[in-house]
Amino acid sequence: MSATPRLRGGNASKNVSLCLSGSSNRRPGVRHSTFESLRLGRSSQSIASGFLHFWDSLNFKKDMEFVGITVLFLDEKLNSVIHGFTPIGRANHYMPSLKAGSIVKVERFEVARCSSMFKINDHSFLIRFISLTIIDEVITGAPEINLLSRLDCSTIFK
Repeated sequence: MSATPRLRGGNASKNVSLCLSGSSNRRPGVRHSTFESLRLGRSSQSIASGFLHFWDSLNFKKDMEFVGITVLFLDEKLNSVIHGFTPIGRANHYMPSLKAGSIVKVERFEVARCSSMFKINDHSFLIRFISLTIIDEVITGAPEINLLSRLDCSTIFK
């Protein structure tokens, strides 16, 4: 299985336009963990972050078989990126919630160590969507994430 970037509605060389401001990002209303405070395992922890991109994950050893969706989230800390994965069985359920450039709150997920074989950024963890996972776009009370500055995809895809 390999997570190849076949971006929906874009291409891999396109710059991603999400960045965080230098101001205090915590606001009342949306309680969440930062990526640095995530703990391994399934729990009731939640994140509120910028939703960067998503793409189909394909298994090259099985004739490019679709195995799920890989996503990238941007944390309150500048350039802190973590990836998530939802398997094929839950992909259609989460597709309506996946809107690049939005700020989302993700709740009830599993945090696992990221295998070096599938590692696409510097974070040592990944977020796995499970049957209890909830993804909601945050309109008010979210961390401040601006669309003004740019992150180069070479920073994200390592």
